[in-house]
Amino acid sequence: MLEQSALYPYPSRRYAVYAPRGMCATSNHLAAQAGLDMLKQGGNAFDAAIAAAACLTVLEPQSNGAGSDAFAIFSQKGGPLHGMNSTGVMGRAFDLQTMLDHGCKEMPGLGFQPVTVPGAPAAWAAINETYGRLPLSQVMAPAVRYAREGQALATLTWSSIQTMAAKLREKTDCGPQYAEWFKVFMPGGEAPRPGQLFCNPDLADTLETIGKTQAKDYYHGDIAEKIAQASEKFGGFLRKEDLAEHEVQWVDPVSVPYHGYEVWELPPNGQGIIALMALNILNGFEPAPLDDPLGLHRQIEAVKLAFIDGLHYIADPRYMKVSTEEMLSPEYAAARRKLIGEKALEPAPGNPKNPGTVYLCAADDEGNMISYIQSNYAGFGSGVVVPGTGVALQNRGSGFNLNPESANVAAPGKRPYHTIIPGFLTKDGKPVGPFGVMGG
Repeated sequence: MLEQSALYPYPSRRYAVYAPRGMCATSNHLAAQAGLDMLKQGGNAFDAAIAAAACLTVLEPQSNGAGSDAFAIFSQKGGPLHGMNSTGVMGRAFDLQTMLDHGCKEMPGLGFQPVTVPGAPAAWAAINETYGRLPLSQVMAPAVRYAREGQALATLTWSSIQTMAAKLREKTDCGPQYAEWFKVFMPGGEAPRPGQLFCNPDLADTLETIGKTQAKDYYHGDIAEKIAQASEKFGGFLRKEDLAEHEVQWVDPVSVPYHGYEVWELPPNGQGIIALMALNILNGFEPAPLDDPLGLHRQIEAVKLAFIDGLHYIADPRYMKVSTEEMLSPEYAAARRKLIGEKALEPAPGNPKNPGTVYLCAADDEGNMISYIQSNYAGFGSGVVVPGTGVALQNRGSGFNLNPESANVAAPGKRPYHTIIPGFLTKDGKPVGPFGVMGG
């Protein structure tokens, strides 16, 4: 008889879970259950993912919301991978020179100024229209119910509310633009205690409207009007035209081979290419045991080199000075690999032209799989909630810089550097499964 260690050779106490009909995995059990309910109602993995994603905006508001951005990688019935980028652009009212004239050294992290066009609602609608089986209103129903009827506040959410409240109160301009956040998350002046019911009825209405209109109202109707009005009132750069022009981008995922598998990420403006660059560098070394100091050293150095390149070069691909192909070329990986010796290095960008967040995934018995991630960026994002909507907005614009010489300098109509990345594995071109990591 085989010993348990032979049957399960992994060091984790989180044992593998098996399911013949389908599965939905994410950080909150109620969100995962909502996804599973969609499978039970005749939906597919893509319906499950949307249901879980929408529920997470209610159940883990510190990490994501209806004002988030989103990325996804799909495999339909075991077929080739497809990618989706639903990140938004900086608003048309942004002016770099004005920011510099006001003495700004970097993009602010709080308030309406770092808010770019939110892409998550458009992502839900696009996934539903392209891959889903159930009506979007049905898929959104669990999230609407949790927002309207309430759910027991998680300890982590309560703690995050306290942290964000303290951060906002420290600001010298902690005034009207943050009032709606306090109204929603600290009704009566304090957050509900862990275990107490927490409701967001305005968000319930918003989610219900998104489901009924395929998110059209969010970008063209009353919700868009409220977002734009609040942005203009409080010095933000978004206008209604920016929301109306938002489009989901369908993109081809990129990959590198790694020890018999193909590892897939999405191309810029996300930082998934950094993981691939690090693996490309490591491809030239012999695999090492997990506890081998030299192997760990090489992994750390490879990640450092990949990150410094990513931070220097990654931007909206329309503005990048190097291509994805150049950054992932074997020749460039070999050049970076030569920099790794026995000692830690202080990484600097090379020259490729010279040779906080939630994650979820779902699968069903038809072979459909999705790797999906959405995020507010920093905890509670910008710290602002749009009055009358319950929508907490991300602060993805703080991913820009204000250096006019940088490929990632902020500009109207431009997408910022993004940190959230869904991943996928294939072997010999056939899907193995999705993977991803939450921020923090």
